[in-house]
Amino acid sequence: MIVGFPPGAGVDIVTRIVTPRLGEALGQQFVVDNRPGAGGIVAAEVAARAPADGYTLFAGSSSLTTAPLTTRVPYSIRDFTPIARTASVPFILVVHPTMPVRSLGDLIALARAKPGVINFASTGNWTGPHLTTELFKRAAGIDITHVPYKGSAPAITDLLGGHVDMFFCNMLSATPHIASGRLRALAVSSARRSPVTPNVPAVAESGFPGFETGTWFGILAPAGTSKDIVGRLHGEISKVVRRADVQEQLASQGATAIVDKGPDDFAVFLGGEVEKFGKVIKSLGAGVQ
Repeated sequence: MIVGFPPGAGVDIVTRIVTPRLGEALGQQFVVDNRPGAGGIVAAEVAARAPADGYTLFAGSSSLTTAPLTTRVPYSIRDFTPIARTASVPFILVVHPTMPVRSLGDLIALARAKPGVINFASTGNWTGPHLTTELFKRAAGIDITHVPYKGSAPAITDLLGGHVDMFFCNMLSATPHIASGRLRALAVSSARRSPVTPNVPAVAESGFPGFETGTWFGILAPAGTSKDIVGRLHGEISKVVRRADVQEQLASQGATAIVDKGPDDFAVFLGGEVEKFGKVIKSLGAGVQ
């Protein structure tokens, strides 16, 4: 199982929850092969070029669909056969408690009253938090200023210090600070409220129906892998993510288990992600040159 990020990263954590159970079901031992580098591009190229025999799989995440939209990469989404999603983690919109807002509506009203004044953190250009905020900006019709950081840790640090105003942050990084009162949560980016923060409304229920983003995790095979192999793997992965102990472990990481109806569901989802974020990137005058 090739993973494009180092041990401890979200996709690595989810992979290490799922693969031991999947190995038991298949009677095979999985080796998790971490190959970090270039935001997951290094591992994706290795996985795309692997034999299509079902013995080398790829633990994919959101970067698989977004990286090719902004960077020239040595593979295409067509080089993979989707098998099954395993989990998703929404972003949670947090603000510094000194911000005079208690709801998403308050934030939008303030941003409209002071265009360009409110600034938002991200984990870097074209990352999930950046693209999610750009989607929100367009949906809400507001003008806020982007401040990119090199990861969530420095972004959270500056938000806690009051140097930036808001951040669509990953759930795992934000929840301890929300619990302590050092950050205020306004909304989650999932289609529905997260069981991790049940009192925080979804953006979709706050006047923006259909709004949904987050970090997804899933398992793919090299293109050309037989339908029989893909079908068997999808069935076993689905059984694994339905297990109560797996769902508990995922929830402890702020993740929600996902069970696709079939590999085609995953393929349709991937196409939707490419289309959704491709439009945002194009509207900003960016993209692969």
